[in-house]
Amino acid sequence: MKETTKEKTTIVLFSGDLDKAIAAFIIANGAASYDHEVTIFATFWGLNALRKDTPVPIKKGFLEKMFGWMMPRGADNLPLSKMNFMGMGPKMIKHIMKKHNVVPLPDLIGMAKEQGVKLVACTMSMDLLGIQKEELLDDLEYAGVGAYLGDASEGKVNLFI
Repeated sequence: MKETTKEKTTIVLFSGDLDKAIAAFIIANGAASYDHEVTIFATFWGLNALRKDTPVPIKKGFLEKMFGWMMPRGADNLPLSKMNFMGMGPKMIKHIMKKHNVVPLPDLIGMAKEQGVKLVACTMSMDLLGIQKEELLDDLEYAGVGAYLGDASEGKVNLFI
């Protein structure tokens, strides 16, 4: 009997915008439900979707503290890419999503974890932005671009969001 291998899908989540992160996780969950092996490689601003919602007391330098203060903390606090309107845009889109029974981003992330989507935080971006492992969600993997390229080289679908 012929052994079947899973199709592979990789997504680079570069954006820290709510609408783009939602799209990335909807695609990831869809691919996982089609039995794909899925990797989301979160880099630069995409790491904000994987940050914990509450501050973590850790020692940081001045610049790292400034980045942490300026960046949104967690999936529920991301801005929209267009029509952010000083924070009103995300509130409006979340209201519309709830009205149409669309799963919110924190739940999409949880579903991805449950389906075995590999969530990888880019260690180089973490270093540049002063983000430490303790500030990110549990059950993540940590790797550099080489690990992503290894997954992507075997991927049938590779997306950059």
